[in-house]
Amino acid sequence: MRFENKTAVITGASRGIGLATAKKLASEGANIAVLYVGNTEEGENAKKELEALGVKVGLYYCDVSDFEASKSVVDSIINEFGGIDILVNNAGIIRDQVVLNMSENDFDAVINVNLKGTFNMIKHTYQQFRKRRGGRIVNVSSVVGLTGNAGQVNYSASKAGVIGITKSTAKELAAKGVTVNAVAPGFIMTDMTNTLSDRVKEQFTSVIPMRKGGRPEDVANAIAFLCSEDASYITGEVIRVDGGLAM
Repeated sequence: MRFENKTAVITGASRGIGLATAKKLASEGANIAVLYVGNTEEGENAKKELEALGVKVGLYYCDVSDFEASKSVVDSIINEFGGIDILVNNAGIIRDQVVLNMSENDFDAVINVNLKGTFNMIKHTYQQFRKRRGGRIVNVSSVVGLTGNAGQVNYSASKAGVIGITKSTAKELAAKGVTVNAVAPGFIMTDMTNTLSDRVKEQFTSVIPMRKGGRPEDVANAIAFLCSEDASYITGEVIRVDGGLAM
């Protein structure tokens, strides 16, 4: 029960890596604030799954790219839970196209959710982390933020930016006992990747040294480690969870 009596805020937590992370932290005692957009039924189902683990769960509809909306939600969570011990910035979208065909809207949308959304959530929780003189922030980046990828200029740029935010914020908050780290998933089998054809999936897995895609739980386990006391002297780090893809 590494996270007993702690409160974790997880964005994009109604499915995929976010939900797997919420389940992992809740299974070890954390109360969970689930932030989501889109499918309300999906959000409610996630809440029920987490409550079945015996922890307090709050469900919040929030577009993290909206500065004022994310501030309002953070204020509500602090009021309802009494504070925040863990922040996991997981919310993300893709709008893949080669640069020639990528619209300004597709570029801006990905940057706004993936990068600005991470900034917004850190901005609005920053002061309470400082006052509490402790806590964990984990940002979900991507291996393409390290390597780049054709057809993903917007996504790669957003995830590289997340790494920049991680390292800069880690330097700002280290003296206050707050660690800030990132995970960089590779090809993870989620709803997003399940829409790909078998041929495309085979193309991806053929270049992974472990010859298989990862599970959301693989990423969740890495995040849980970074949120735990076992990682209390690790900050500003980026841990790849990619089966060796970016070696």
